[in-house]
Amino acid sequence: MSDVIKVSALAKTWVLDIDGTIVKHNGYKIDGYDSFLPGAKEFLQSIPTEDMIIFITARTDDCRKMTVDFLQANGIRYDQIIFNAPYGERILVNDRKPSGLNMSVAINTERDRFMTEHFLVDKDL
Repeated sequence: MSDVIKVSALAKTWVLDIDGTIVKHNGYKIDGYDSFLPGAKEFLQSIPTEDMIIFITARTDDCRKMTVDFLQANGIRYDQIIFNAPYGERILVNDRKPSGLNMSVAINTERDRFMTEHFLVDKDL
């Protein structure tokens, strides 16, 4: 079960890259439009409404309208989109609860393959 990540039943904050993570990398440049990676749209739509969704992308401001229109047309809700992010690593730093619950999880996926990890909600965490 190495592909299962246990998460608590608490509301979460999802920080997701866009290109190569949920949509085809540079598909909007290559094909002229974005297209979801298999399983990505369904996963995003399954995130509970009490969770926060933040997209982060190196796309520049001139891609803002196209990106927002694509997400809205596909029924993808989100709380924020951060554009113009640097191309380098994205580093998330968070604390650990006194109970021992780690408050951050990082997943690196292969480009243009939606994450295959499955999240198991553990109400005891």
